[in-house]
Amino acid sequence: MTSLAEETGAADRLLHSLRESQALLEGHFLLSSGRHAGRYVQCAKLLQHPELASNACKDLAAQAREVCGSDAPYDVVVGPAMGAVTMGFELARAMGVRGIFAERNPEGGFTLRRGFEINPGERVLVAEDVVTTGKSVKEVLVMLKEMGAGETAVASLVNRSGSENPFGENHRYFRLADLEVPSWEASDCPLCADGSVGPAIKPGSRPGLS
Repeated sequence: MTSLAEETGAADRLLHSLRESQALLEGHFLLSSGRHAGRYVQCAKLLQHPELASNACKDLAAQAREVCGSDAPYDVVVGPAMGAVTMGFELARAMGVRGIFAERNPEGGFTLRRGFEINPGERVLVAEDVVTTGKSVKEVLVMLKEMGAGETAVASLVNRSGSENPFGENHRYFRLADLEVPSWEASDCPLCADGSVGPAIKPGSRPGLS
């Protein structure tokens, strides 16, 4: 994984925007899994600012075009709701294609509603703000395969998965920055043992966090 000090270019710009928008925080956090972490990433804090969102997605679109060697490598951008709705729209605008979103199916996986369609053979770029396990994106990829989509790829602002490509060799993966966010079981948390940073705080439990 690339350290923050080693990031350059588009990654540097993203990291600056994450900090500027308080989307990347340092401290002592209680995650929804119950684990503790010393860093927290919430890209929604960045994406609420249209200029920051637009600039990040322009960098991501430029990367996709360069890697693919084409000005128009994909026909549509789709993101899993809710987290990727804003990012998917901005990335679609940067790519010059239409942008849609997939929603949870009560029976499992994702589906398209609201009149959205994927035409057979269309090349699809799946958008996600932060990739950790990649579970939602993988479910969208399954949906796209069942719909007869053509080439499918994935694009995210941040990769937290610890893998160069958690989606397999059949899907290209574009991202602006790799971030390590170590986490620990509460009983093994070094921040708890240290005591100098205070108790673990659940993101959203005090002003400035979400």
